[in-house]
Amino acid sequence: MYALYVKADHRYIGDISDDELKFLVDNLEEESLEDTDYDLSRLTLEYLRGNGLSPRLAQMLDTALGDQDDVEIVYEPK
Repeated sequence: MYALYVKADHRYIGDISDDELKFLVDNLEEESLEDTDYDLSRLTLEYLRGNGLSPRLAQMLDTALGDQDDVEIVYEPK
């Protein structure tokens, strides 16, 4: 299990499962093997939905975006 946050203010988004994290890792760009953060935009969210993003995680990411066009998210093990 992992906790997902908005990186800028460490605002808690929610908990994600190992499978949900694997989905994000498989579908988003990492800058290094130790990278635990991702840029998320509305366009990226639509891309993830098209690749099979679960409705639950889609809602969490949509909430993280709020009224912004993009946000950086980070995950941490629980």
